Amino acid sequence: MTTPNPTRRTVVSTAGAALLIGASGLTIPARAQSLAPTPTMRGGANNYRPGAPVVERIGGGGFWTTGTVRRASDGAPLAGRRIQVWAHTTEGHERDARSHGAVLTDADGVFRIEMPQIVPAFGQPHGHLAYDTDYDDGGFETVFLRPVMARASDTSLHVEFVLRPV
Repeated sequence: MTTPNPTRRTVVSTAGAALLIGASGLTIPARAQSLAPTPTMRGGANNYRPGAPVVERIGGGGFWTTGTVRRASDGAPLAGRRIQVWAHTTEGHERDARSHGAVLTDADGVFRIEMPQIVPAFGQPHGHLAYDTDYDDGGFETVFLRPVMARASDTSLHVEFVLRPV
């Protein structure tokens, strides 16, 4: 068996490849990026009803509001979090008590509630959602959201909450 005798070109190219890999960070394990908390949106608390009841469905249904609730920094799902949902719909205005309801997240931090079709109010089809620490265990900051839908004909709205611990 012969012992390989590397040429100068082989040594230089191998050393260059090693330097390139080291400089690119491929030798360091991947690290998760910190997940920033969701900021409260301007107008999100408009027509909020403290303590709206937890319900199976709001009104006659036909439109789905879904989402997830996770903890800031590590993105861990948060189970049992109370999310209130309300909107201007085909069955009522966002000021009406019948247009409000709350739902709890499941073990994976997912929530889902059926409600009547959202219709434009002030020219925009939008929903309102809230995580209110006053109606939970108080472990996270309150967040109000007012997501605007792309089209009034959309039949669902998906929202992500990333909560900051207090």
